[in-house]
Amino acid sequence: MAGRRIEESPLAPLVAFSAATNLGLAGRAFALDGAGDEVDAVRRLLVGFGAREEAGAALRIADGRVVAGLPEHPLDSAAARLDRARARMPATAAAVAALGDRLAGVRIGVSLVLEPKTAVLALLLAEAGAEVALFAFAAETDDAVAAELRARGVAVHASAGATPAEERRHALALLDGRPQLLVDDGAHVVRLAHAERPDVVAGLLGAAEETTSGVGPLRAMAADGALRVPVIAANDAVTKTFFDNRHGTGETCVLAIARTLDDDLSASRAVVVGFGPVGEGVAERLRVLGARVVVVEVDPRRELAARFAGYATAPLLDAVTDADLVVSATGAARTVDERVLAACAEDAVVAVAGGAPEEVLPPARAVRERIAPHVERLRLPGGRSVRLLAGGDCVNIVAGEGNPIDVMDLSFAVQAAALGALLEGGLAPGVHVLPDAADRRAAALALGRGAGAAHGVAAVDWRRTRFDL
Repeated sequence: MAGRRIEESPLAPLVAFSAATNLGLAGRAFALDGAGDEVDAVRRLLVGFGAREEAGAALRIADGRVVAGLPEHPLDSAAARLDRARARMPATAAAVAALGDRLAGVRIGVSLVLEPKTAVLALLLAEAGAEVALFAFAAETDDAVAAELRARGVAVHASAGATPAEERRHALALLDGRPQLLVDDGAHVVRLAHAERPDVVAGLLGAAEETTSGVGPLRAMAADGALRVPVIAANDAVTKTFFDNRHGTGETCVLAIARTLDDDLSASRAVVVGFGPVGEGVAERLRVLGARVVVVEVDPRRELAARFAGYATAPLLDAVTDADLVVSATGAARTVDERVLAACAEDAVVAVAGGAPEEVLPPARAVRERIAPHVERLRLPGGRSVRLLAGGDCVNIVAGEGNPIDVMDLSFAVQAAALGALLEGGLAPGVHVLPDAADRRAAALALGRGAGAAHGVAAVDWRRTRFDL
């Protein structure tokens, strides 16, 4: 992987903007000053990432630097980061407000990545009258944000230094607060409740699941008759998956990899494992940067989709043999196991986008050596070594600020809508989709059109055919 250093490449202003603002490039307007090959190179990257050129845009770039559109003051405190995120999450605020007084006195347990956007959701729910408590795993906890939430009156069961045993105790403490609603990530807490706190499950109105990696186990539980509460798959709402997974995770994971390695990835041979929405977003951004991308996919329909999108495809063990970069985007445990790591090229970089526990599973005999921030060298038993980013956890969370604020605004508007649907009652135990009307309302809120502005599809008169024209 012999790309250019970030500061020497046209990727520099994109990385600088993302790192300083935690805002997305997809859907954003930009203005470029000047002309020439270097300006054109920056333009190509911005357009490839989903931005559009527009005169007078707030984001302005000149001489390869962002000259307008960055925060006026450094975000050097958790309070400042939280307040800035809140000012940029109007859809979530409107979606919570639309619930009116239905949240008053409702106990809500939130298990999500603990950073400023999640903190905003928790505060909005609390201000609407709910009793909110948070849990997060150690690798997904920003201690400064946790402390700020506690200072603002929200219970937090999390610590960045927690051991696995302490993480379990924190999660059980959340459940011992007897939540009536859960917002879960990976279905970890709702499954723990079924296993360890059946009395809490009996009092649950339901849960909303944030991720693909959580919806799968919940559907398996439902198929086995083991799921005792209704769960809304917030992840499956169009307003969540299309933007959060494809654009938010895709963009920020690729930028986090580039920033962590200080490499613009333009010369890399990359393998993307999984071609769901996250894999699509990762592959697309890598290709925009100039990487040669090979997709690995076990579902023949998704593999065919990758080929129609212009990617080469190959079996996993074949694909990794000459790859500089391997990105797992499956959300499935043991995707990159000992066999895959042993097949990787010497010094290949391995990262996870999205992420499930043990998505990368090195052998116990591997020797781990920290060689740079968020970079470990894994020396495998056979003598080969690879570089592992973010400890095998989701790279944009551990080595960055997570998905963009504006993208998470969409996702949390969907979560608020899911909580509203659960409060209405009437759902049987099992996994449910968010009603289409609620999904559309969340998108309308993001467009600034108000909760009542979404229009459904016109009713179809199935009796009328072309023969009646």
